[in-house]
Amino acid sequence: MIATDRLALRDWRDADLASFADMVRDPAVMRHLGGVPADPDGAARTAIAAHRAGQAADGHCFWAVERRADGALLGCCGLRWGGNAGSPVPHELEIGWRLRRDAWGRGYAREAATACLDWAWTNTDAPRVAAWTVPANAASWGLMIRLGMTPRPDLDFDHPLFPPGHPLSRHRVYAMDRPARD
Repeated sequence: MIATDRLALRDWRDADLASFADMVRDPAVMRHLGGVPADPDGAARTAIAAHRAGQAADGHCFWAVERRADGALLGCCGLRWGGNAGSPVPHELEIGWRLRRDAWGRGYAREAATACLDWAWTNTDAPRVAAWTVPANAASWGLMIRLGMTPRPDLDFDHPLFPPGHPLSRHRVYAMDRPARD
């Protein structure tokens, strides 16, 4: 669907399940996302189904990120409305990413996210794109800043999936307004 120099952002395939489940099993990957679930295969299956449903309903989702050189699934990156069910920001077009650990630090997340932002401005009418993460996830909010997003404390929230005071409850929101058209 979307091609960059090194990546293909594409629809999910049944064959992606094993690689995505391996990511879900990695405590480092899942550290800021609630930890490794009791059933990683089931969690991966559920996430892929949700991504496919988003694609069918909205024409976009957190797409599978494939390295073009060897076809390896590196993770996901894309766009969805409002994040998880119960999110207090349901009308924000969220950009998000999750990559397997051996893909960190190579510029893949920025390359994929930049392509997704370009896609959003061309293919949606969203007035802005937002992203959120916990304060401890410096790599993620650092990328948000490098993408040109700015903090939006007025949109910060406590995530309903975590109890008050939990280290993963508070989420910082960063956003980028739609660029002016020439």
